Amino acid sequence: MKRFAIVDLETTGNAASKGDRIIEIGVVVMEENGTIVEEFSSLVYPEKDIPPFIRSLTGIENDDVLDAPLFSEIVEDVYPLFQHAFIVAHNIEFDLGFLNDELTRCGYQPLHNPIIDTVEFARILMPTSPTFKLGQLAERLEMGHDRPHRALSDAQVTADLLLYLLKELQRLPERTIHHLLKIEGKLKSDFREFFLKYLEEKRYGTNPESDVMLKHGIAVRKQVHERESKTVQLPAFDTWKTQVFEGENGLESLLPDYEVRKGQQEMTSSVKRALEENKHAIIEAGAGTGKSVAYLLSAAFQAMQSGRRVVISTHTTSLQKQLLEEEIPKVERMFPRPIKAVLYKGKAHYISLIHFHYELERSYQDNYDIALTKAMILVWLTKTRTGDVDEIQLPSNGRQFWHKVSSEQSSKTVRLGFTDDSFYQWAQEKAAQADLVITNHALLCMDIMKEESALPDYEHVIIDEAHHLEAVASRYFGVRMNYRELQRYLTQFGEILHKSLYKEWSLQEDFYTNLIKGQQSIDEAKEELSHLSRYIYQSVKKQKRLGKGKSDIGRTQLLLKPGEMPAFIDTAKEMSHRFLAMIKKLIVHMGRMEEQLRMQLAVKEDYSIPILLSRLNNQIDVCHQIRSQLIHYFDFTREEEVKWVEIEGEGAVNAIYLFSEPYDVAHLLEQRLFKRKSSAILTSATLTTDGSFDYIRKSLGMKGLANTMEAAIPSPYQFKEQVQLMVPNDFPNIKSEPDAFIEALSEAIYSVAEVTKGRMLVLFTSYEMLRQTYSLLKEFIDPEEFMVFAQGVSSGSRDRLKKNFQAFDQAILLGTSSFWEGVDIPGEDLSCLMMVRLPFQPPDQPIQSIRNERMQKEGKNSFMEKSLPHAIIRFKQGFGRLIRSSSDRGIVFICDQRLMEARYGKYFLNSLPEVPVSYESTRQLINKIDKWL
Repeated sequence: MKRFAIVDLETTGNAASKGDRIIEIGVVVMEENGTIVEEFSSLVYPEKDIPPFIRSLTGIENDDVLDAPLFSEIVEDVYPLFQHAFIVAHNIEFDLGFLNDELTRCGYQPLHNPIIDTVEFARILMPTSPTFKLGQLAERLEMGHDRPHRALSDAQVTADLLLYLLKELQRLPERTIHHLLKIEGKLKSDFREFFLKYLEEKRYGTNPESDVMLKHGIAVRKQVHERESKTVQLPAFDTWKTQVFEGENGLESLLPDYEVRKGQQEMTSSVKRALEENKHAIIEAGAGTGKSVAYLLSAAFQAMQSGRRVVISTHTTSLQKQLLEEEIPKVERMFPRPIKAVLYKGKAHYISLIHFHYELERSYQDNYDIALTKAMILVWLTKTRTGDVDEIQLPSNGRQFWHKVSSEQSSKTVRLGFTDDSFYQWAQEKAAQADLVITNHALLCMDIMKEESALPDYEHVIIDEAHHLEAVASRYFGVRMNYRELQRYLTQFGEILHKSLYKEWSLQEDFYTNLIKGQQSIDEAKEELSHLSRYIYQSVKKQKRLGKGKSDIGRTQLLLKPGEMPAFIDTAKEMSHRFLAMIKKLIVHMGRMEEQLRMQLAVKEDYSIPILLSRLNNQIDVCHQIRSQLIHYFDFTREEEVKWVEIEGEGAVNAIYLFSEPYDVAHLLEQRLFKRKSSAILTSATLTTDGSFDYIRKSLGMKGLANTMEAAIPSPYQFKEQVQLMVPNDFPNIKSEPDAFIEALSEAIYSVAEVTKGRMLVLFTSYEMLRQTYSLLKEFIDPEEFMVFAQGVSSGSRDRLKKNFQAFDQAILLGTSSFWEGVDIPGEDLSCLMMVRLPFQPPDQPIQSIRNERMQKEGKNSFMEKSLPHAIIRFKQGFGRLIRSSSDRGIVFICDQRLMEARYGKYFLNSLPEVPVSYESTRQLINKIDKWL
């Protein structure tokens, strides 16, 4: 029987090589069956001070270790614990590194036992876990972990985790373990003995594997194939609706704290009427209306009654998740049969089994990240119903590998007569049978923009979070390219031109000539791209004229106007043509290789050939896309587009981003969405400005549509009792005293945070100001008192920052305007929302400046017609971050006196629910907050 020595250390820092030392050791010696043989634990005197961060993390103070033994005094007890055992730790490189460092210092041989890293093991066997931190895994698996960041407690939990993972490994299908065995040599941990043992048990065991099926030699979770939807007999809608909202077998029987909401009933009726009468609708539903339940009831009723699917589009994945996992299971109990709802995404989201199988057969040349990615995918395939990459937490380079095995590759394989009956096809089949198809705005816009449809046919669509539709549509009707992405594509093209891929067949000399010429074209394209990027970067950096602005993540922006900078545009265009000439050459060489491979397929039936053919074909398509996008970008004859360049101020000298967007997306949406679909229903908590839908109708192309219903449903929350809106009247003038303004702002943030105990989101409209405020706060805020996180400064995505913010009791989060779009921080985690300025788009941002120019020429007031209503909707979005339930309470603190002093301030206030407003000195406001909270 195998023996494990599970070890955990607490240390003064991260690096033994920089002189960090052990302050506590915990070891659990355990047999494979879970029997604990021995436990050992001791504090250790590190011969140096413990830093404040480590003291706060572990609770171990300098005084605690003053009388503790040196490591050399306990080494005789520690060393024998590891004899004849697998060494196990959660992130083994860390613990084993420190342990061997101390052993060497004491004159002992370093340990070279077989090892198991439970981080790696958990990544493989729990590939959908959102995190692999020990504490969070323990919580997820309901393992008691009463003293996190203490050595023995962590070692005990790691032992429990190891046993759980070994049991999970034992449950895997035989074929999955067989594939894992081929990859094992590239992993850190010594799993081989366990894989062989469990494989043996599977081969000679009697338990049938009933919940998996084999596809292309891979074990995959059995798919439940939908039967065709039948229309069902439903009662009259109004009778049914009354029963759902007010009957004892209705929603009341499912929701413990259910209360009848008039607004929710009104919305359900409006959505049903629009669907039934083939009308468009715009419905603003204030926070807490329960709008998703309202439209789901109507959409499902309509779909079941008519037998025609309804598409529901959202902006955020979190809302999709909420609809599928929380709302639909509740709502469907109101119907005589389950609701068939399917989440539908673009091809790149789904795995292609035939392409994954091809990669599995070639595992001998993998690096560590690829081996880990393959192991995770193998286990995930035994559990997933969807095959959607968003379910799985791939390592950093895993995404690059995913491109090779996604369903984007497989449509061409199918045309060559090789079936790839996998997840994208299954998603299409499910969508064809579905009542409700849930998708995102990006795919919806792609569907209405492109000739070939990206979604199954539909006539009725509900667009939730509709205030985002204009921005997403602008992106999809425009061009977005950047240097890094183009480099990544060139690297991908290079991968398909590896000689080793084709060595199995006797291909003619001409094939290899084209392959080598293709490689040369890629090298030359990389060089041309680098010249182009550097030239654009330097030119933007040198530009002193107007038209230079900052994006909300701090990049320098330059608006491109052909009349104003003809020399720059002509040179850049010429250089882009040199780059595109190389791409054209590459298309020719890959095309010739493709022809030769097709001839090979005619004489030799080998499934690898269609795989490579489809990949070549796919890369040729990507080359064509790059060509058409860049040609489009440098074509300045199109008056209806705005084009600009962004560069990273501190970044590499070729980090450039190229953007173009239609100046006005309304006309495109009107023609391609509203005039083609029977019914499009737009909803959000923020669609009106000053009580009117005019602005949103103009922006989205609904201005002239006659058959459009409107409804504004107020929130049921008691904002008067739940919110205080405060505006300080003593801030310095930002224009004449910008430094004094930032000092006053930083002091206000700190003073308010002291009263609200952190839990504060601060929204900026300028990245530059965010950075200055952050560095000032860091000077006088003690990290033991408040953790300060800042978008674009602290590392991590928006979601990562949000999670970090929620993980600390006393935290302050600084974000730019993109942060108040769809960031949900419910309840106790957020008590104060501070807006530094009213959220007007900076006038120097490209779209904004062109729009202002054009509207002035047309004799329109761009401020009143566009800038102000856009800012009001953003303002309402920001306000809405704070109150997410009827029990939330909080402060909205706005450091912009224009709200009270400017003529247009009243439009902002009129767009909010009725709330108490205070306009006093900062000190008076802070005293008020203290009393009120």
